[in-house]
Amino acid sequence: MEFVSQQFNSTVGSLLNPATTQLAADLYKNTDLASLNVFEKAWANWYLYWGNPVLATGIMSFMLHEVVYFGRAIPWIIIDAMPSMRKYKLQDDKVPTPEQQWKCTKYVLLSHFTVELPQIWSFHPICEYFGLATHEVPFPHWTKIAWQIGLFFLFEDAFHYWAHRALHWGPLYKHIHKKHHEYSAPFGLAAEYAHPLEVLILGMGTIGGPFMLCAFTKDMHILTVYIWIVLRLFQAIDAHSGYDFPISMHNWIPFWAGADHHDYHHQAFVGCYSTSFRWWDSFMGTDLSYKRARARQAEKKRQALEGSAKAATAKAQ
Repeated sequence: MEFVSQQFNSTVGSLLNPATTQLAADLYKNTDLASLNVFEKAWANWYLYWGNPVLATGIMSFMLHEVVYFGRAIPWIIIDAMPSMRKYKLQDDKVPTPEQQWKCTKYVLLSHFTVELPQIWSFHPICEYFGLATHEVPFPHWTKIAWQIGLFFLFEDAFHYWAHRALHWGPLYKHIHKKHHEYSAPFGLAAEYAHPLEVLILGMGTIGGPFMLCAFTKDMHILTVYIWIVLRLFQAIDAHSGYDFPISMHNWIPFWAGADHHDYHHQAFVGCYSTSFRWWDSFMGTDLSYKRARARQAEKKRQALEGSAKAATAKAQ
């Protein structure tokens, strides 16, 4: 344990002192670079270019997060500006204004640089502490990546359900989670519109799974974590989009939560605490009001269609 502690301290030292760079040749001295595929060579070249793995991992991690987050949120901004998309809006009377979106963007950017950047920058030393591969190539087989990410989804969903439910307890809601509920009709950019403590708490569910699995198996690559984070960002942003399309995932994967599930949580302020799956809410009965509300909506829609059909028949006669 003392050795691990010394290793962690030395890694943090390299983080604080970029002058202590690792020789590029040492990174891949036992690797046959000629046998790598084009993606693995690009990965190696990235680390060779920077020379310092801490710097290379920190820059890549932060860039990945920003590009994916805003890259996925922008299409929803465009959709919000299209009147033809209103029929798919879950709360069609609450379309976010440009002012609301700009306010959200400024806050999220501030949070990214002041709260998330320090966490991301410390990612490499934490990876080394748990034995997670960073600069190493070749990459793991896709089947290993797939089952590991599957476990991350299960762990994060369970963690998020209970942590999110706890954040709805009086004092925690008032002082922490209330920030995220400023928008009762969420939109994509608002996925990470949250109090700094909430970012830290719920972020543990996203990154805790990879580190726990790595601590037990000592067999994981940061590429797997990156793919997981990309999928998690897509899931979070889509869940906050406020739109439910016929092709939305929950329409062909019944246990997937999606925007239909999470939008109700923002609208009602309670229930539907899960992220990716509906299991925990079903097990714990925290989706009963959601089911009743959706049943009432379906009945109203059925009656409206029935009335329209009768009116059309009467007119034809």
